[in-house]
Amino acid sequence: MTKKLALMKQIFVFLLSFISLTAFGQSTVVKTENGQIEGTVNKTGDVRVFKGVPFAASPVGNLRWKAPQPLAKWSGVKNCKVFGPSPMQAKPAPFMYWSTEFLIPESPISEDCLYLNVWTGAKSATEKRPVIVFIPGGGFRSGGGACPIYDGEAMAKKGVVFVNINYRLGVFGFLAHPELSRESGHTASGNYALMDMIAALQWVHKNIAALGGDPQNVTVAGQSAGAFAVNFLTVSH
Repeated sequence: MTKKLALMKQIFVFLLSFISLTAFGQSTVVKTENGQIEGTVNKTGDVRVFKGVPFAASPVGNLRWKAPQPLAKWSGVKNCKVFGPSPMQAKPAPFMYWSTEFLIPESPISEDCLYLNVWTGAKSATEKRPVIVFIPGGGFRSGGGACPIYDGEAMAKKGVVFVNINYRLGVFGFLAHPELSRESGHTASGNYALMDMIAALQWVHKNIAALGGDPQNVTVAGQSAGAFAVNFLTVSH
């Protein structure tokens, strides 16, 4: 009897999970240009959430201080249910009026940081909802998409597809050096963070339709350093 009760409990938990993950008929598995990703559904069942979605190759090793490189395709389904690593920075700690909701989680923090996060209330890929791509602040030396204040659920409930992104910070995002400029192929260095942002926007243009967004209706916004970045992007080409 005990074994039967345990089995029934497992079946019940499975059914509950299945119901929550298919709320409103929404699939939590989406096909992107590079492969399938699997996300989650929020507690109220009206927003799908995809966290830790890679948008470029990992900028480590030989790719450090290089323009972001195209992401390789993968087989199977990539788990995108938790935030990817935040960009390299000092251990997060509150200061002045910057309280904990402005801080990244204490871990993971890594050079392997080129991930974005998506919140969407769209029930199908045909809805073409307006898209907001949000660039986090932090003085270009801290921050990331996993900061609680950048959670996109509330925005998604208002009818937009909300995306926030990571980008390389500090020395990893802005180191300029003559030797790096020579090997770059365009006689410049130190703009890696901005190139990361452009790579994330290119990912959005190619893939956001699968998440119910309109690639022709994308607004870029940001907070603090992220707002500066919006200005920089307007004069980039």
